[in-house]
Amino acid sequence: MDGARRRRIMAASVQLDHENQIFLDLFHQDGLVICARGLGIDRLLLRFLRLYCEPTRLVLVLNTSPAEEEFFIDQLKMDNVAYLPRRVTNEIASNSRYEVYTQGGVIFATSRILVVDFLTDRIPSDLITGILVYKAHRIIESCQEAFILRLYRQKNNQGFVKAFTDNAVAFSTGFCHVERVMRNLFVRKLYLWPRFHAVVHSFLEQHKPEVVEMRITLTPAMRAIQSAILDILNACLRELKHCNPALEAEDLSLENAVGKAFDKTIRHYLDPLWHQLGAKTKFLVQDLKILRTLLQYLTQYDCVTFLNLLESLRASEKAFGQNSGWIFLDSSTSMFLNARARVYRLSDDKASKKNPTSEKADEKVEKEQKRELVLESNPKWEALTEVLKEIEMENANSEALGGPGRVLICASDDRTCAQLKEYVTTGAEAFLLRLYNKIFEKSKESGAPCQRDRQAAKGQGSSAREPQAKRAKTESAKPRKKRKKPELTLTQMLAKEEQEDIAEEQEDAEGLSSGQESGTETRPEDLQLNPSLPDAYYGILKEPLTAIHPLNGCGDPYALTRVLQEVEPRYVVLYDAELTFVRQLEIYKASRPGKPLRVYFLIYGGSAEEQRYLTTLRKEKEAFEKLIREKASMVIPEERDGRNQTNLDLVRDVASAAVPTDTRKAGGQEQKVVQQSIVVDMREFRSELPSLIHRRGIDIQPVTLEVGDYILTPDICVERKSISDLIGSLNNGRLYAQCVSMSRYYKRPILLIEFDPSKSFSLIPRASLHQEISSNDITSKLALLTLHFPRLRLLWCPSPHATAELFEELKQNRAQPDAAAAMAITADSEILPESDKYNPGPQDFLLKMPGVNAKNFRAVMNSVKSIAELVSLSQDKLTELLGNSANAKQLYDFIHLQFTEAVSQRKAKR
Repeated sequence: MDGARRRRIMAASVQLDHENQIFLDLFHQDGLVICARGLGIDRLLLRFLRLYCEPTRLVLVLNTSPAEEEFFIDQLKMDNVAYLPRRVTNEIASNSRYEVYTQGGVIFATSRILVVDFLTDRIPSDLITGILVYKAHRIIESCQEAFILRLYRQKNNQGFVKAFTDNAVAFSTGFCHVERVMRNLFVRKLYLWPRFHAVVHSFLEQHKPEVVEMRITLTPAMRAIQSAILDILNACLRELKHCNPALEAEDLSLENAVGKAFDKTIRHYLDPLWHQLGAKTKFLVQDLKILRTLLQYLTQYDCVTFLNLLESLRASEKAFGQNSGWIFLDSSTSMFLNARARVYRLSDDKASKKNPTSEKADEKVEKEQKRELVLESNPKWEALTEVLKEIEMENANSEALGGPGRVLICASDDRTCAQLKEYVTTGAEAFLLRLYNKIFEKSKESGAPCQRDRQAAKGQGSSAREPQAKRAKTESAKPRKKRKKPELTLTQMLAKEEQEDIAEEQEDAEGLSSGQESGTETRPEDLQLNPSLPDAYYGILKEPLTAIHPLNGCGDPYALTRVLQEVEPRYVVLYDAELTFVRQLEIYKASRPGKPLRVYFLIYGGSAEEQRYLTTLRKEKEAFEKLIREKASMVIPEERDGRNQTNLDLVRDVASAAVPTDTRKAGGQEQKVVQQSIVVDMREFRSELPSLIHRRGIDIQPVTLEVGDYILTPDICVERKSISDLIGSLNNGRLYAQCVSMSRYYKRPILLIEFDPSKSFSLIPRASLHQEISSNDITSKLALLTLHFPRLRLLWCPSPHATAELFEELKQNRAQPDAAAAMAITADSEILPESDKYNPGPQDFLLKMPGVNAKNFRAVMNSVKSIAELVSLSQDKLTELLGNSANAKQLYDFIHLQFTEAVSQRKAKR
């Protein structure tokens, strides 16, 4: 075994004091553990997985993603665990899953598979040792995980349930949220472990890393821009409160508007009544999102990128025509002027000769004037350079520490990492010049001379800079493709452009190694690190190893943990503040006692970035304080754990679901009671409706259906559609084919349109209703659908709870469906109802002919054997069959008249 892997195993085996206490408390008694973010909730779950990885036990793990499962399995492999966890996916046949379960060990399975296996008894419920629930804050009453736990407790009252989460803020919303989650988990104990817990605080203080906090001062232009954005934000918030007095004034504060979760808070309040809001309120919500993006761009990226966003806002006619008016404020003018001043300034020789009287004239003058590039450097870049120089000096005299230490630089996202890599390898001036020439193509002619003048004046004509300058000039000369104006909102458009720019900058950054000095830059694959990491990080220096990795946006949620294990840095530079990673570094240092770790914490003093970080700290602290108060006053019944059947949450409403087969009593005879059931398609177990149906006492038969989603009775077939699914199915024609199949094989086809309970119970806004039928209108398409299928019924349900209640009412005093018969019906099936004894192809063709409708087509089919015979009938015979002379004439003319004759007859009538 190599030394690096041995060190990783030793590091993984080091257990912390508070982790040991949490583990012992939860091991002896089931409960819900709520930890502070970054305190290692994954390490705690890993200890339980390591404990139960034995063939003599059967433990299920809920609520994990494939990336998380892969991480846990890899960690157990490094710990030399013999019996590793296994995954149960749809690749394993349903008839062989029982054998997989009986082999024991830890099982990762999707919620849909577990629900179906519990309902069909494919899983040995009595053999289950227990269930581990990850990210337990998501367990609500109607979700699949809560359904699994209820089925588990109904069939097994001996196994354990242990739940983990590190999102305390999620429990601060709603009434008694934590108590409702504990009831769904069937646990009685609540374990709270905030960062200010006495055990956690004392232990981490003993092993705290060396922290160097660097408060960086904003430049005067950046400070003026930030002040302008905050003024505009405050004005928009005041206007939003004025337009919507019902909104909570406390949540609409400027401090919360700077935070990350502000958009979710606004949508939470406004989504239920979004269709009733005026245009001004919607514009205000959109503008708040744009302004928060501007605030983030100001401190996150360079001056050229920020100015590009501002110019795109101004140039976009859609944004200019659809906003709440903030772009006309004085603060907006100040923001634009200071943003341009950071990039360039205009010469005054021609400005005095022009007196522009309009905005177009002002733009024309600006084009004629010569731009002198300023290209203000990001203050954090200079601080990063100082940090790297300090680390380099220490590494030169690091023989006592065992050689030079590795460096890990962590930035907010992938775009920032790409910019930092290019800055470190090429310098601020070359990077900003390349970016300026790429973005502002109108200034190509003025940009190249400015570049040469600045390099000649400063003596920067080194070999490392010349290839970059030439390449930047060449790239700027390439013709750019004209982009179509997207039919999107401004925020979506900005996000799309940002993704495209990220991809372009990554490609540019990867090709910068040609003119660099030896050892200055290497590609990530040359660093001899683990190539299996799903999120590649940027390597800068090879000796000592210096890498850059994003804090957010990684496909692997544990990418930073993997990087810490692989790189084992001695120095960590936090370019952006992230609370979770700060705590993660504390755990990383405590798990490696005796090994030095220095953390450089870069943050703008007095900025929105600092306020955002402090707001996150405050909200988590307030959430834990609220949980502590709730725990002190919480009353938990003894039967909460579900180990006996006195728990009311385990009782299904079977009495209402069991109905007599005969409603009459004759001679005092007892009525035969039949348990109600519904046949449900397997794909529907991704929704919460099956759980609510089962809760009402109705048995569920999970099968694979090709026609319909829910079979309520032998005659009633239901196709369920959410709003987004309904719109997509209407546009691509899939819903029409589904209605054809349902109408063909069932007497009562039903289209169920189910709404999200957290959003408005409205298909389209009231202002968007049209009096005329339009091919692009959803209501018009639904009207055409009902005209084509007269037997189709539409059900509108505001929530899945209402749907479950409606299904129970529709099944009253009706026969129960047969799962085998429902499975046998396919789109091309020959099994038809007794009343439908004709070929579906000719029947559909006949219904498309003029004069034939749903009332008379059966009379035609009973008397005519084929289409050929129908063509040979006279008009009098058709009148006799159809029972209407007008319909008979339409059909006869359609069959026998040519197009020119039909047109001439129509003109003669006029």
